[in-house]
Amino acid sequence: MNTPPAAPLPAAQLPCEGTLRVVIENIAPCVDGGRFAVKRTCGEHITVQADVFADGHDVVSCVLLYRPQQQHEWQRAPMSALGNDRWQGGFEAGEPGRWLYTIEAWVDHLQTWRLDLRKRHVASQQLQVELLRGAQLVRALAARAHGADAPRLMQWAQDLADSGLGMEQRVALAQSAALHGLAQSYPDPQAVRRHEPPLALQVERVRARYSTWYEMLPRSAASALGARGTLADCEARLPYVAQMGFDVLYLPPIHPIGNAQRRGPNNQPTAAPGDPGSPWAIGSEAGGHKAIDPSLGTLADFHRLVAHAGEFGIEIALDLTFQCSPDHPYVHEHPEWFLARPDGTIQYAENPPKQYPDIYPFYFETAAWRDLWLELASIVEYWIAQGVRIFRVDNPHTKPFALWEWLIARVHSSRPDVIFLAEAFTRPHVMYRLAKLGFTQSYTYFAWRNTRHELTEYFRELASPHVSEFFRPNLWPNTPDILSEYLQFGGRPAFMARLVLAATLGASYGIYGPAFELMEHEAHESGSEEYRDSEKYQIRHWDLARPDSLRDFIASINRIRREHPALQSNAGLLFHPVDNDALIAYSKTAPGGADAILTVVNLDPHHGQSGWLELDLDALGLASERMFQAHDLLSGARFLWQGRRNYVALDPLQNGPAHVLRIRRRVRTERDFDYFL
Repeated sequence: MNTPPAAPLPAAQLPCEGTLRVVIENIAPCVDGGRFAVKRTCGEHITVQADVFADGHDVVSCVLLYRPQQQHEWQRAPMSALGNDRWQGGFEAGEPGRWLYTIEAWVDHLQTWRLDLRKRHVASQQLQVELLRGAQLVRALAARAHGADAPRLMQWAQDLADSGLGMEQRVALAQSAALHGLAQSYPDPQAVRRHEPPLALQVERVRARYSTWYEMLPRSAASALGARGTLADCEARLPYVAQMGFDVLYLPPIHPIGNAQRRGPNNQPTAAPGDPGSPWAIGSEAGGHKAIDPSLGTLADFHRLVAHAGEFGIEIALDLTFQCSPDHPYVHEHPEWFLARPDGTIQYAENPPKQYPDIYPFYFETAAWRDLWLELASIVEYWIAQGVRIFRVDNPHTKPFALWEWLIARVHSSRPDVIFLAEAFTRPHVMYRLAKLGFTQSYTYFAWRNTRHELTEYFRELASPHVSEFFRPNLWPNTPDILSEYLQFGGRPAFMARLVLAATLGASYGIYGPAFELMEHEAHESGSEEYRDSEKYQIRHWDLARPDSLRDFIASINRIRREHPALQSNAGLLFHPVDNDALIAYSKTAPGGADAILTVVNLDPHHGQSGWLELDLDALGLASERMFQAHDLLSGARFLWQGRRNYVALDPLQNGPAHVLRIRRRVRTERDFDYFL
């Protein structure tokens, strides 16, 4: 039996760029292979690294390219070799908006020639032909140059080839660092590889990185006992908020509240006449998401609040809650936006076994999803038009990822200064995905991390480059939904300790007040994190003048944050060992090392604790043999320390549960006078 000849194998397709020898890989920072943008704020330095190499022994050169997305001209920054084919460059983040960055690299024949010539010269080899070859390379460069660079390079080529010049003079010209630097601007375009596609960088304003939030329900802001608070009362409370040092005043929903299925005090299933209901049950005959509850005031009142807050350096943040009460106009005008149950009723919110009949969630799998998305975007755009630039988004993890990616990109295309805080207490992958999609800041698990091990492991994760490039934590020790067990039973020291942790571990943090500064700690029932007599379902009156209030302590903490750049970034966080698990110690250092803050917190709110710290002196910019001063910015005490091991003792009932220490290096003047810098 004859076997037919085998069909010839198809020839492998030749590459389009067979002469490009450079490889560019492992660029950092890079989020999910470039699928999502890296985040920075205005003025921050972004350091870019990559592995760049080629076959053989030729020298490789590379540059970092960056530009705003809407511009076409790339700006260039040099990259330097770190060793083992790793390269590094950087640039400063500019104005808010979308930026792009990438890397160009090429086999640098001129630089290879320069280094080889130096070796040949040391070895006393003949150099005439090599100098002519160099002149040939420079002439090709001159042909690509423009402006005054072209004749300068051409003169360089002529001098290299000029046998009338002395050999030593020509060799010196060949090694000119200035001329080689000039040559870097004109690589052969046929030899240059650019990493494609470019990577994205989302640049945001500084408040995206560093912010201090105060949450307050307007209807409980009245000064008179029994009165219902208004937006005007919120305006009157601005000096109080400013005195404590907050720069963001967050208002839960200010929209009309539905009457149908309204909840009573302590979330009772029925409301009595006059019960205000939950602000998160949005919508009534008075309007929906683009309306203000008439009992709070008017749009003009809101405009005055925004303007007056700005005079104190405070921004008003609004709650963005995409859900409706049964009375919301959307329910009647667009029933297709909600899920109909088999009995014809609309599906209300549930988290079995919990039921929330006063709230109708949107049905995002509706065939009318495009109209729904556009209407939701119009809500955001409406409040932006009223002067709002910060939104705290309620439960974004229960809405489609695609919605948020589209909506945030739509907003940022014209208003890159808008900040979105994701209130997503959910699984880590979901929280991180929302941050990648564009949320500026994110709630965290901080409220439930209490031990040193829990705090250390969690914040090391948040500070790791993989996470920190896209996820900005905003730390809240309490919220209207969260009264942790630690706060329920820890007393005043617990509130102080959690405040210090939130304010120094994170560059952004917030408190729900006045419940926090007045140390509200009674739970609805044993094992619950719900407040007794929660403001979510009734109006409360707060005595802000109570002598035991933490307002002055909060003001001190926020003043320290304002005065110390080390606490205004999530970078530079480092934990230091302590030989007592009840104590946690960590430091933050500003770029350049000019400002270093060491925080020590006693996590036991009931007992004094002491221990020995093991400081990383190199990270703090300290020499092991020299004394330094640890200046407690809370108490004013100053401690003279030396070396790695230093003793601390904190009694929460005597001197407070925490030290916030500025590390001051000892400096000796020419006249042998010591002072601490």
